[in-house]
Amino acid sequence: MTRLDRIDPFGDDGHVRAVIETPQGSRHKLKYEPTDQGFAIAATMPAGMSFPFDFGFFPRTKADDGDPLDVLVLMDGPAYPGTIVEARLLGVIEADQTEQDGTAVRNDRLVAVARGSTERGDLRSLKDVDPGLVSQLESFFETYNRFDGKGFRPRKVHGPIRARHLLDAALLRRPKRIRRSSSTRP
Repeated sequence: MTRLDRIDPFGDDGHVRAVIETPQGSRHKLKYEPTDQGFAIAATMPAGMSFPFDFGFFPRTKADDGDPLDVLVLMDGPAYPGTIVEARLLGVIEADQTEQDGTAVRNDRLVAVARGSTERGDLRSLKDVDPGLVSQLESFFETYNRFDGKGFRPRKVHGPIRARHLLDAALLRRPKRIRRSSSTRP
């Protein structure tokens, strides 16, 4: 079985491939654990609060916070954890996050639309998304982080070109494994 953190993050025709961790409507924030090749509950949100869309990561990336690069995927309905979704980047909500120990780190949220979405398939950029929805997404991440004892401050919203730049940079940041031939092993 292929580990989800090692699949190619690029699909056909300029699409990207995201791995869904937390489905839309879930109160539980799930996190993929590569060593176990499974999902663990990372946090539970208070009653009445749930993920507005599917949330996941781009495989083979490393963001500024040390985790794989986050993505919120706009879809017509929730997918299951571990589903690989081909999507088109719409943009990014750039943000600063303050950890529980007071350390500040960038923790951007890329936003994409699922390939073949009938409800949102015409979207090409976050500029095409209702500004009220973008504001709600920012508020969701602020509230979610506050309940987790962290701060989240949106900086700026950018379109798909900036999102792709951040994805490419996160791929470059990922450490590469060094293969050693059997003759060099002690």
